[in-house]
Amino acid sequence: MRDTRESRLLLVLLIAIAFALITVDIRTGEESPVDGARQAAAAVFGPVEKGVAKGVDPVANAIGAVRDSGERHNRIATLERENTALKAKLGSDDQTRSRIRELDEMLKRAGAGQYGIKGAEVIAIGAAQGFSWTVTIDAGSKDGIERDMTVLNGDGLVGRVATVGPDTATVVLANDPDFTVGTRLEKTGELGFATGQGDRELSVQMLNGKAKINTGDRLVTFGSRGNKPFVPGVPIGEVIKVDPSRGDLTRTIWVRPFVGFSRLDIVGVVVMPPRVDPRDAVLPPKPEAPKPTPTVTVTVTPSPGASASGKPAED
Repeated sequence: MRDTRESRLLLVLLIAIAFALITVDIRTGEESPVDGARQAAAAVFGPVEKGVAKGVDPVANAIGAVRDSGERHNRIATLERENTALKAKLGSDDQTRSRIRELDEMLKRAGAGQYGIKGAEVIAIGAAQGFSWTVTIDAGSKDGIERDMTVLNGDGLVGRVATVGPDTATVVLANDPDFTVGTRLEKTGELGFATGQGDRELSVQMLNGKAKINTGDRLVTFGSRGNKPFVPGVPIGEVIKVDPSRGDLTRTIWVRPFVGFSRLDIVGVVVMPPRVDPRDAVLPPKPEAPKPTPTVTVTVTPSPGASASGKPAED
């Protein structure tokens, strides 16, 4: 298309239509007029996205590099390739151990809360389907995943399922500016609503403006009616700042989330809610404060007849 006045007007019109569709899509949720097209796109591109994620395996690449090196006649080049392959495999082993630890922590959290979960891997990151902070996971409707299910990992609340295709699903993260979840303060049970703030701390509006809150206090999800989109008891984060109380009905606190949203890997989708509210059971035990080391003071009293230096006094 040539750069003419008509072409520029057409481009502006198309952009305006795109923004309008995004706005309608966000506001209407499940009733969105583009929901069918979005699901169709997920059905087409989901398996491809999932297959690409599975195919990019550093261990497989390392093995391939070692095999290819046998065809080289230059011995030095062969040794360099084998060395590179071994380093890649070592890195993969470290990653495997790290992922095993992540999985173990997630299973501990799920067991403590009695959540039935479906494990999944994050295979894509980005602003998808009109949301600002999202990830794509390699589990979809074929795996029993449904819209508005809670997503967690070994640290706590990750987000909620927004859209579902046959093989993949999109998860809106808890730090998304349009994300809101009911909260409950550890021990006291004070209620509030947490809102995502992008790459900053979560903002939590406490319903009781006179509630006693201290830095270091922790919050969990309050839970939704019918356990969708949120089951109760999932750890959210730790209070790092409390706004002064001015006698208002509500009070704002700032919470550092337990989950690192920029390094998500293994997550679990809660496909079966707990029978009873786990309350604070899913929170890990708080580390004990270090005990002060006792100090002992020894006082030495010189014996009669001894000088200050400890030697017997002379006559």
